[in-house]
Amino acid sequence: MRVFLTRLYQAAGILSAGLIAAICLLVSAQIVLNGLGRLFPGTFPTTIPSYADFSGFMLAGSTFLAMAYTLRSGGHIRVNLIVQRLPAPLMLAAEALSLTLALLFTGIALWFSAALVQESLHYGDVSTGIIPVPLWIPQTPMVVGLGLLMIALVHTLFDLVQTRSSVLTTADEV
Repeated sequence: MRVFLTRLYQAAGILSAGLIAAICLLVSAQIVLNGLGRLFPGTFPTTIPSYADFSGFMLAGSTFLAMAYTLRSGGHIRVNLIVQRLPAPLMLAAEALSLTLALLFTGIALWFSAALVQESLHYGDVSTGIIPVPLWIPQTPMVVGLGLLMIALVHTLFDLVQTRSSVLTTADEV
């Protein structure tokens, strides 16, 4: 199960990186079209319709899809100034408490995000850009990413309880 979850987090991280690369390509294409439009007026289209909307949708998707991978790889910012000075049992309790609170808040965010997608589907909400996009499409990666983050938090909490040692600390943390 551990290998499957690790691959799942990695797949979401790769998809997130792919979305960032797609943003770079889209914005670069827009810049090239702007330049060509100035060099050869009227010859080339000067804009990609709704490129800013698509970039924003991809950025949001990338952000949420990367959360579980970032958590499990120790990439989230942690403030250890106080926690590292605690005795081992209190440090573990503080870590368990923070993971539990993160799980609670992520669960709430997941619940309301899923309700938002359901509402967008029910009402047929679309974006207001030049190209109307059904809003459930860019909202779905948020729900998937929050679901993966919730699984990663449970996974991390389970590892903490099982090993009785901090799972997320690395040697280079300050």
